[in-house]
Amino acid sequence: MPTAVISDVHANASALRAVLADIDARGVKRIICLGDTVGYGPDPLECVDLVRQRCAWSLMGNHDYGVLYEPTNFNPAAEMAAFWTREMFDLEPDEARRTERYKFLNQLKVRVAERIGPDGAEPVSNASGAEIPADGPRVPLLAVHGSPRKPINEYIFPEDATNNADKMESVFDRIPHICIVGHTHVPGVFTDEPDFYPPGELGEHGYRFQEGEKAVINVGSVGQPRDGDPRASYAILHPDRVEFVRLSYDIETTARKIKAIPKLPEYNADRLFVGR
Repeated sequence: MPTAVISDVHANASALRAVLADIDARGVKRIICLGDTVGYGPDPLECVDLVRQRCAWSLMGNHDYGVLYEPTNFNPAAEMAAFWTREMFDLEPDEARRTERYKFLNQLKVRVAERIGPDGAEPVSNASGAEIPADGPRVPLLAVHGSPRKPINEYIFPEDATNNADKMESVFDRIPHICIVGHTHVPGVFTDEPDFYPPGELGEHGYRFQEGEKAVINVGSVGQPRDGDPRASYAILHPDRVEFVRLSYDIETTARKIKAIPKLPEYNADRLFVGR
């Protein structure tokens, strides 16, 4: 069974619900999240609850970290959203729910190593930490929010493939074969040529895993795409390839919610309509 990979929900419940409904309609049972469930958007509590309930595991993104600890090196809009999000966590009257949400943030993983087999991505160990034997060849898979070098907060931009060869060499030195990331909100595939391929250049079947070729796959953003396409983005890991999915959702509802919250900048709403 394939695995759905979501990332950068950014407290956009309308986009997240649309993506989860699409995943369900495709019959995909396993979902993993690459971080930044919160930040920028108006629905942090609902999004945390949905990700906590629906995902096999989730990573720590820089905005998750900023809410749990401190929003260091954030721009003013992101910092305002982080402090407002923490306020929403603290104002929850149900102590058990408040505790569970903070527990979710506190237990987020920094990196996860899995493998891709005949049923898509799969764990390499069980709940007790014992290795799960493989009954055939597997493709090593590393999952981080930002980059293998700095998992929480380093960006890998499309232009790095042509303008920053040393950085890309260092990134690929740290992955065994396939790495999945989010953080930039721009979907596509980096190969160790090095090069970057947006989904539109990969064809309808997406990127096929190649023996001897390393790849960093950015799955894009569910709640705040930044590639000029306002539709929600996520990916599906198949045994032999990654498929990119784009979905329209009710942007107007999310934008209206943001503009109704004085502590969230209106820019956070306006950018959703243009995918920036």
